[in-house]
Amino acid sequence: MKKFSKEIQIALVAIVGIVILYFGLQFLKGLTVFSTDHNYYVKFKDISGLSASSPIYANGYRVGVVENIIYDYENQSDIVAVIGLDKQMRMPKGSRAEIASDLLGNIKLELVLGPNPVDILSPGDTIVGGPQQGALALAAGMVPQIEAMLPKLDSILASVNMLLADPALKNSLQHIDQITGNLTTTTNELNAMASTLNKQMPSLVKNADGMLANANDLTRNLNELDLAATMNKVNSTLQNVEQMTAKLNSNDGTLGLLMRDAELYNNLNATMMHADSLMIDLKQHPKRYVHFSVFGKKDK
Repeated sequence: MKKFSKEIQIALVAIVGIVILYFGLQFLKGLTVFSTDHNYYVKFKDISGLSASSPIYANGYRVGVVENIIYDYENQSDIVAVIGLDKQMRMPKGSRAEIASDLLGNIKLELVLGPNPVDILSPGDTIVGGPQQGALALAAGMVPQIEAMLPKLDSILASVNMLLADPALKNSLQHIDQITGNLTTTTNELNAMASTLNKQMPSLVKNADGMLANANDLTRNLNELDLAATMNKVNSTLQNVEQMTAKLNSNDGTLGLLMRDAELYNNLNATMMHADSLMIDLKQHPKRYVHFSVFGKKDK
């Protein structure tokens, strides 16, 4: 068997080493030379650090790798990424690719699958790509609003500092402390009062029972009264009063005549006046009416 010369052996070893190195680099990149993956194209406005060999995930499972990035220097509107997906992977129409990064800053491509699993894209079709619309993207969108709020927050904090430095606030807090102490004292007194009421409750209940018993006795006595007889007596009394009033209003009796006959009243009044005059004259001239002598009556 003819042996190769040393130069040929060295050349063969170098070629084998280069081949192994190439396949090793491809393997480290996540690429496979003899791959049967289906290729798709993704258009980006900004790839945000995406590069060849970046992994591709669908629902958290790795389904492929970015094989190449195509940048058109003449037409700089779109950047095309060539992705290789497992041949078993089905891409529904309406799917999109989002560039995401983990906590360590590693860039990856997340596939957001379309809603219709029946309408499938064919290998070689183009899908739309863009940045991930997650919590970080929402936080980035809120940054301008937060920046606009910072001056207001600064003024609010300044006002709070002025309020905290005000001596009136300290006095108010001291008053609140005193009020709290007073409320505590009041609560203790109420508790003591409630305890006293609890102790006195049996006697109060007993007294209430006695009052109810007396009320029942009073009700029973009222029920036992002969209301009919009482009402008859009242009616009889009212009839007598009505009869007396009728007699006073009539001209039959003396009282009626006194109340209703003016001439009789005038005569009685004149008689009383004469009697009064007689009494006055009797007091002034008693000798006109009484004559008394020891030796007998003298002739005038």
